[in-house]
Amino acid sequence: MSFSTDVKTELTHLSNANCCNRAELSALFHIGGSMELNSEGLHVLFQSSHLGVIRKAVSLIKSLYSVEITLTSKKQIKFKKHDMYVIRIDQSVNRILQELSLMGRDGIFFQDLSPEIVSNDCCKRAYLRGAFLAGGSLNRPETATYHLEIQCFSEKQAHSLMHIANHYELKAKIAKNKRGFIVYLKEAEKIADFLRVTGATQALFMFEDNRIKRDFKNSINRVINCDIANERKALDAASQQLSHIKLIEDKLKPNQITKSMQEAIFLRKKYPESTLLELSYASQEFLKEPLSKSALNHRFRAIRDLANRLQIEEEHS
Repeated sequence: MSFSTDVKTELTHLSNANCCNRAELSALFHIGGSMELNSEGLHVLFQSSHLGVIRKAVSLIKSLYSVEITLTSKKQIKFKKHDMYVIRIDQSVNRILQELSLMGRDGIFFQDLSPEIVSNDCCKRAYLRGAFLAGGSLNRPETATYHLEIQCFSEKQAHSLMHIANHYELKAKIAKNKRGFIVYLKEAEKIADFLRVTGATQALFMFEDNRIKRDFKNSINRVINCDIANERKALDAASQQLSHIKLIEDKLKPNQITKSMQEAIFLRKKYPESTLLELSYASQEFLKEPLSKSALNHRFRAIRDLANRLQIEEEHS
């Protein structure tokens, strides 16, 4: 079962006040509704492949309007999708269209949203909840990218939904796709806020828990990669220092090498793969006066300069 399904299942079990029921049902029809006109008259339809959403829609319709409905299901052969369930309302159609703001003044269905439907804060939350139930999807928090979207069939509809979402500073945006327009969120924090605003508490805990685990794992990987890179860098530096030391010892006698260089040479040859910090600790055991990391770095620079000078002199000679 997908994470979207889990979220929708939780949302369908929430109960609301009457005004919120109206807002939620309005969103369900705005996103997942359609109209049918035949010889018997005008009918309002709602469809979803999520049985819990269908049960929620039926419950809201019954509580607000007490009308008889027809429920049918049809197989979706393409891509082996779940069955599609269709609710059909034949009674009180004009009243439903008017009270749920499903028909605009220009006679176009499912685009205009009356401000009265979402006048209260609780109703705005309910409208977002209904919109997600009807056309929302959400990636699992374990995935590499975070993405929540709600499918809309018109740009006007998408702008209304985006406006409500951004009332809660969710940074919702709109994009066009093959089916119309989507209102989407990309930031993990804003998706978590959406779950909180719509009342999906358990899904929010699951989302945040998985996100924290994933971020923690990524942090550990970054630290490990950084340690590996630093170790490789230290080994490369040690290898260069050993090659400089070999060139100096081939060209010069011991009494021609300064005492400070001899101390650094001794430590590097004894510990050929150690970092400067580790050599600094070792100097406490083998030298009368311990050497700091900075002092060792200065001495190895002097060894490098001497090796380069000797090599240049050899090339000129």
